[in-house]
Amino acid sequence: MSPEVIFAIVSVAGLLFFLLMGLEIAWSVGLVSVLGLIYLGQPLEQVASTIWTSTNSFTMTAMPMFIFMGCLLGNTGVNEYLFTAVDRWAGRLPGGLVISVILGNAAFAAMCGSSIAAVATFGKVAYPAMESRRYNPSYALGSIAASSVLAPLFPLSILLIIYGSWQGLSIVRLLASGIVPALMLTGLFVLVAIMRVKLNPTLAPAPVTYTMSEKIQALLHVAPFGVLIAAVVVAIFGGYMTPTEAGALGAVLSLVLTILYKRLNFGILRQSLLDTLRVTSFALFIMAMASLMSHVFNATGVVLLVREAVLGLDVNRYVILVGILIMYLIMGCFFDSWSMLFLTFPFVMPIMSSLGFDPFWWGIVYVLAAEQSAITPPFGLSLFVLKGVVKKYPVSTIVWGAIPYLAAIYFLVAVLIVFPGIVSWLPNMILN
Repeated sequence: MSPEVIFAIVSVAGLLFFLLMGLEIAWSVGLVSVLGLIYLGQPLEQVASTIWTSTNSFTMTAMPMFIFMGCLLGNTGVNEYLFTAVDRWAGRLPGGLVISVILGNAAFAAMCGSSIAAVATFGKVAYPAMESRRYNPSYALGSIAASSVLAPLFPLSILLIIYGSWQGLSIVRLLASGIVPALMLTGLFVLVAIMRVKLNPTLAPAPVTYTMSEKIQALLHVAPFGVLIAAVVVAIFGGYMTPTEAGALGAVLSLVLTILYKRLNFGILRQSLLDTLRVTSFALFIMAMASLMSHVFNATGVVLLVREAVLGLDVNRYVILVGILIMYLIMGCFFDSWSMLFLTFPFVMPIMSSLGFDPFWWGIVYVLAAEQSAITPPFGLSLFVLKGVVKKYPVSTIVWGAIPYLAAIYFLVAVLIVFPGIVSWLPNMILN
């Protein structure tokens, strides 16, 4: 057995040991990486150098802006108006409130790009309404958890910003690449919700019909949301602002919006700023530690060994792609999408590049394949966030309600593999 293989096995075993001991993933990766530097005889100054080079990015400054938008809108609860407006128009469909949650998540995603903020917000706002109308708890809660997966695909996606910045891709083109798949997944989720009620009418009560005046009044309540989304999207894709500048614009407009709805106070502002600090620090810290691990694995030849071993397989490149997607399905039961991105991409990206896959296309497919981790047991993040909001039901109730939506996610992955032009069509049209 070669020294590279032994080093890789020991490193992975060490990482799993630290994780099982309860150490957070960023610290676990960092410890393994530092031990690797000592084994290589490299100076520990490499830690500081890697942290600086991996986080010293102007593009990454967009991330706290978008996170702040999501935290502020979520903490103030102003998107309650958004949910109500969607319900006025979608309420007459089978499973109307569930469809309202899905469409509301799509709109909210265009304002914050955070699945955690989405599931927490709609758990607080939507589930009480569902419960009062006697929706099946599993159907209702599972739909809230699953629809949070939409957030990382729409523009302002924090995960896409991190991926694009780390891989040196155009953030504007990457965000544009996710729009059509995001809309397709939204439609598929709505289809799944309707089909479930058609197959089992006991899951939801009879649809509710609203008058046209009620519908128009609801639209007027959410008009400022449309202004916020349009301002940020036009600023980015129209070339008027960089993503960072558009993020700052969105943050200011979010403040104005919460003041307009009379929901903002000093306590909420302070909490939103602290939440932004925590999420941003977590993302940058794990990114820096993953970059350090990448340096160690490159220095020991492990990355090259893995790349040559995979590319040496006498199989079609799509067989390798499916194998990688299966890997993410399994990892998703234990890790979140950010952790999987930083842990696997030092190995995966050289393989995908060598196989000729477009990095923009792969970024969208990765988000789809990895974000299912939010709703897959035993450690799905959205499952536990929603459980924290709605405490009266066990996690298993949420899981069984969310699992049917996995079929929609993997169906869309298959469609994007067969028709990759879906990802590039919109960016080519609006950016070229």
